[in-house]
Amino acid sequence: MICTTLQHKDLEAIYAALDNPMVEMAEIRLDRCPLTPDEVEELFSTADTPLIATCRVSENMPAQQAETLLIRAIRAGAAFVDLELEAPAMMSKRIRREAQECGTALIRSWHDFEGTDSLPALQALCEKCRHLGADVVKIVTTAHSEADCEKVMRLYDTESDLVAFCMGELGRETRLECLKRGAPYTYAALNGDEAAAPGQWPLEEMYGTVYGDRKPLDAPTLTMPSSKSFAQRAIITAALADGTSRLFGYSPCGDNESALAVAAALGAHITRDDSTLTIEGRGLKPFTDKSLHTGESGFLTRLMIPLLGIIAPGGVTLTGEKTLLGRPLKGAKPMMAAAGLTLESDSDPVKVPLTVRGTLHGGRIEVDGRDGSQLVSGLLTALPLLGEDSTLVLRNPKSIPYLFITVDVLKQFGIRIESEMEGGEEFVQTQDWSLCEAITFHIHGRQRLKAAEIDIEADWSAAANFAVAGAVFGRVELEGLDTSSLQADLSIMDILTEAGASISQEEDTGILHVQKAPLRAFEMDLGNCPDLFPAVSVLAAFCAGTTTLEGVSRLATKETDRGAAILAMLRQMGVRAWIKGDRLLVEGRSLARRLLTGTLLKGGSYTSCHDHRMVMALEVAALGADGPIAIDDSACVAKSYPDFPADWRALKRIND
Repeated sequence: MICTTLQHKDLEAIYAALDNPMVEMAEIRLDRCPLTPDEVEELFSTADTPLIATCRVSENMPAQQAETLLIRAIRAGAAFVDLELEAPAMMSKRIRREAQECGTALIRSWHDFEGTDSLPALQALCEKCRHLGADVVKIVTTAHSEADCEKVMRLYDTESDLVAFCMGELGRETRLECLKRGAPYTYAALNGDEAAAPGQWPLEEMYGTVYGDRKPLDAPTLTMPSSKSFAQRAIITAALADGTSRLFGYSPCGDNESALAVAAALGAHITRDDSTLTIEGRGLKPFTDKSLHTGESGFLTRLMIPLLGIIAPGGVTLTGEKTLLGRPLKGAKPMMAAAGLTLESDSDPVKVPLTVRGTLHGGRIEVDGRDGSQLVSGLLTALPLLGEDSTLVLRNPKSIPYLFITVDVLKQFGIRIESEMEGGEEFVQTQDWSLCEAITFHIHGRQRLKAAEIDIEADWSAAANFAVAGAVFGRVELEGLDTSSLQADLSIMDILTEAGASISQEEDTGILHVQKAPLRAFEMDLGNCPDLFPAVSVLAAFCAGTTTLEGVSRLATKETDRGAAILAMLRQMGVRAWIKGDRLLVEGRSLARRLLTGTLLKGGSYTSCHDHRMVMALEVAALGADGPIAIDDSACVAKSYPDFPADWRALKRIND
């Protein structure tokens, strides 16, 4: 990335500079800008552009005043704070503490305005910066020869999270070379007459050299479709409720339409008025048909299995289509046997078509959740409707957020379920769901589903692809998302934060802003949000360093073996990636480094493996490819987001 140095400007002039589409990141020289502490707070709390707060101690800027301004900037939301190595010790400790508490990356910087020391001396300075808490080390010297430049560039052989270059005309090219070697950003002057140090490039020249004619992504506000996780649960629950329910904010997709078809087949009456569904429930009357078609939805299939044990104990054959027919329902037989149901299929593990026989019973039921949460959601929906109380003990729970979406939807239809989560000491201390070892659900029987009016949330799974595009290629604005949602894929916010992206939300409108920032490798367990794997793997390809994504085993029974599909996609694109146990590891490079070293992702013909989430990930990857990416089956995206092609074309058309 290119960081534009802003100096000798008042607040209004700084805001004007930040409106320049080429300013993707900015350093605010607080020691050279006439800003009051209140203006500093306003600037760093309102700007979406990633900002570095810099305030050099000098005769005109005493240490105490500099510290006050830097702390105001940190507390207001500065992405980075730059503290020179020579800063007073107590000031350094206080700034370091504030940065850690507020999530601001600490840059420890050292400048030599006279020359360039030996390589061992420079390496020792890097080590000292790390010792003093540096997240990013900045080493800047003055070049008097090409040998000086090479010494500084050799720091990249052993250092990461390093910004190192030379001042002066001889060092001018090192300001570009540092990006090729892995620097997260370099510096440029807003205009040719505003250089902060000798040899600094003007922004327009630097931007053209790095990006050529590529325009930054600057999308219009995009409205996200409804979450099919919420919609499918609400549709089936409304169909089995007594009375007439209204569901607001519905948007159609293949899986949602399959849920409506199932609801209609069960006997519910459904009318549509724009984005509102009115569903007259059929209650728990017996279902007498011998078959029920669940389309291509694995979740809908698993949700219905326990429910059929209540309304159709005589036996029903579930049929499906497309990728569902090849997807094994691992663990389904023993889990359903524990609740009194038998599953019959021509394959083992069972696949659709399959026949459900028996009568669901309650009591104490213990099941293993290592193969997913969807059948458990079916049990949670069905067990409260029995004439007896139940205790459902779930060992090795996976995709935990989806279980609590089920509980939340049921609550809106009048069903109450209590739960207790168990785990080791680390889980007790952190409440990290990935460390949960068991969940016990206490379920009173004899409950009835009551008609309800509910708003269907917008979909974080769909939003993740646009958010990744914004974080890597420019900026996006996303509308309609609930940041307090139970959706598992809300985790994309945590992932982007860990990667270093700039994220903010407007208080009055709720619009979410995701903006490009220096991206770094990260570690994340996606076991509870496996649908994020395709988009996040593309993100990882543009994060400097090796990213580790845990939870690959959760991908084997998606629309395809998604783990294998992602690995094949990355390798075809020229990204070094491998699977080790349950982890996917991806070696990434920044977009600027890829551009300057000719290592953009490789275009060409790719397969989606008929997987809707692979289609969206491939479209995101195409923004950083060296040529067009052709996808063999992109129509399958209609399974979750039929408007995605049109929304994506509109986004690209604005930026082409």
